[in-house]
Amino acid sequence: MMLLQGKHQMEGTRVMITGASIAVTVAVVYWAWKVVNWLWLRPKRLEKLLREQGLNGNSYRPFVGDVLEMVKMGTEATSKPMNQLSDDVVPRIFSFFCHTINKYGKNSFTWFGPTPRIIVTDPQLVKDVLNNNHDFPKPYVNPLVSILVTGLVNLEGEKWNKHRRIINPAFHVEKLKSMLPTFFKICNDMINKWEERLVAEGGSCEMDVWPSLQNLTSEIISQTAFGNLEEGRRITELQKEQVHLISKVILKVSIPGWRFLPTSTKRRIMQIDREIEELLIGMITKREKALEAGEATKNDLLGILLESNHKEIQEHGNNKDVGMTLKDVIEESKVFYVAGQETTSNLLVWTIVLLSRFPDWQARARDEVIEFFGNQKPDFDGLSHLKIVTMILYEVLRLYPPATIVVRTVHKDMKLGNLTLPEGVQIAIPSLMIHHDSIQWGDDANKFKPDRFSEGVLKATNGQVSFLPFGWGPRICIGQNFAILEAKMALALILQRFSFELSPAYAHAPITSQTLRPQYGAQILLHRL
Repeated sequence: MMLLQGKHQMEGTRVMITGASIAVTVAVVYWAWKVVNWLWLRPKRLEKLLREQGLNGNSYRPFVGDVLEMVKMGTEATSKPMNQLSDDVVPRIFSFFCHTINKYGKNSFTWFGPTPRIIVTDPQLVKDVLNNNHDFPKPYVNPLVSILVTGLVNLEGEKWNKHRRIINPAFHVEKLKSMLPTFFKICNDMINKWEERLVAEGGSCEMDVWPSLQNLTSEIISQTAFGNLEEGRRITELQKEQVHLISKVILKVSIPGWRFLPTSTKRRIMQIDREIEELLIGMITKREKALEAGEATKNDLLGILLESNHKEIQEHGNNKDVGMTLKDVIEESKVFYVAGQETTSNLLVWTIVLLSRFPDWQARARDEVIEFFGNQKPDFDGLSHLKIVTMILYEVLRLYPPATIVVRTVHKDMKLGNLTLPEGVQIAIPSLMIHHDSIQWGDDANKFKPDRFSEGVLKATNGQVSFLPFGWGPRICIGQNFAILEAKMALALILQRFSFELSPAYAHAPITSQTLRPQYGAQILLHRL
């Protein structure tokens, strides 16, 4: 009897082992098929569909696609300054795109890992993509990169609509007017430091203005976003370090599996993120308690955001599921810095560089500023009516847009012009390349000519979607008016007090590190007026 029971137990064990083996085998086969499909079958199917429609590019290479070649060409292009002072910067910034288009024509694609990216530069197709943000959403963002670009920047659907609605009040004209004194004070502090140095050096000196302009916009966003608080300054310092670290690893995130490697750089990035979140939670908690107690909110971006969120919740019967969560507010607060500091500092530094190279436009801009304000403090109405300064800023944004490329994904089979795009491909809209396109802007597309904007953007573009420094369509940057107003204030004050020219030490070397910036700084010769 015991032998019989033992035999049955052994048979049961064998059945269980066999069943487990089958389950393991099925799981291994399933995951192996998924990996093979992801790394080979799917990319090759997409490649076949694209080639059948007349699109061309390199044959797919497993795992990395074109990334290694892209990194190599980009590294070579930016390994030294440009040979001459030229604004034809597309071959330097988009070396691989230029190589691809020269080889395969404008109807071409590249490989970002196992994902094909179709290069789209036709204004009508650009308009169709950016207008239909629900059909062409933003692509998946690696968790490491999303530390910087999250919140409104990457949300989709109804959640994006809700966040945009809640954040909008922070950027209304009246709110921007109320921030102008802060713009003036911080800009004036920088100007005074420059003057002190000039006095000490006899009225003229050589200066790299890039660090000053970065500190300027960092201080402005610190105070206008978070208030005049040490916590705000600490957040901006931490995020500045974080931007630098993430820019060092950004190209590697397309390599499958790389994000799981525990490097010291990634550990530091996560450590910074935790510290920023702790600071923000403390600030937000204090503000929310003040709101609940009926106290007036501070007139900074965080205060306005919390007030708007509070109203949204109250309008729906104090249903907190309607408004933003604490995590949502934290993410949107982090975006304030990256978008607000980087964009304006880049716009200002390229404006100084170009006006140093083109003294006639510098003189015209100064004459306009003096005509409106003399030596007095610039006001909102005057800044809004600076036509020549506005033309100059637009032309700088055309030649040196902060964001050089927009990427969208195709999440279902879609028609785009004459193309039928299969699910799984991405669309790359190289803003910088479009801004320098001679078909759109004429034979002088690579020349600094602010008067092309003398009758506004619509006239300059002939109604085409060919000028998109802040994006375009429903997802256009919510803070563009903030950035332009801040830049006008800083430029007006600089022009009132100084003249400037490029130093012989200046090396022209635009580079993309999150945004388009000068690789070796911006050395100018500064003179008191």
